[in-house]
Amino acid sequence: MGKQKTPTNTLTRNLCDLASPTGNIYETVVILSKRANQIAIAEKKELTRKLEDFKNDRDTMEEVFENREQIEISKYYERQPKPSLVAIEEFKDGEVFYRMAKQEDND
Repeated sequence: MGKQKTPTNTLTRNLCDLASPTGNIYETVVILSKRANQIAIAEKKELTRKLEDFKNDRDTMEEVFENREQIEISKYYERQPKPSLVAIEEFKDGEVFYRMAKQEDND
């Protein structure tokens, strides 16, 4: 994944450059959206799995205490680039594979 070189802030993009692989900016946006969603789901699963180690059956809403390691894990994920930015970088680098559904002519 291109997280290491992905900017963490928003950049102005040239729509023509983004549309050139598909020939249609709307198709590109759909591809980017689906890829960003995949990345977000994977990150959420990973974070949930890591935070499961801190789960305590006796914890209640009133008995929540700070855990430094848990806080560091959460901060790490907060500093990661947004999934949409990662998806755009992957798309620009040709790392996103997609195919279009075949259209049937019903004339």
